Amino acid sequence: MTDGPLAGPLVGIVLVSHSGPVAEAVAALATGLAGGATTAPVAAAGGTEDGGLGTSAELISAAAARVDRGAGVAILADIGSAVLTVKALIAEGDELPDGARLVDAPFVEGAVAAVVTASAGADLAAVESAAREAYDYRKV
Repeated sequence: MTDGPLAGPLVGIVLVSHSGPVAEAVAALATGLAGGATTAPVAAAGGTEDGGLGTSAELISAAAARVDRGAGVAILADIGSAVLTVKALIAEGDELPDGARLVDAPFVEGAVAAVVTASAGADLAAVESAAREAYDYRKV
């Protein structure tokens, strides 16, 4: 299966936040800045099932399944329990697609870098590297 003009499937991106609206907004920002006709699959997994603040293993698992195209899934999380929830899902081994990994990166800048890089057809290691490099972005 291909996702546009590239040779193979694209890496999927999951954005995990304690807030549904924050996760959705970061996903929209990252996909908007990726530009081009082909954009990597991105899913927001924010908040709880009832729309409250928090994290949900079920929402994260479902989001990862939606973006999995066989090239791996990069998961970026905002803070605290979001990170712990993703780590627990990875440790369980059967709740996330094969090749899913937690990426240590700043949430907004890392998400933009990950989506842009994945949309260019890069593999999971390159997507992770680009997201991590966002820690080095200087603002002054």
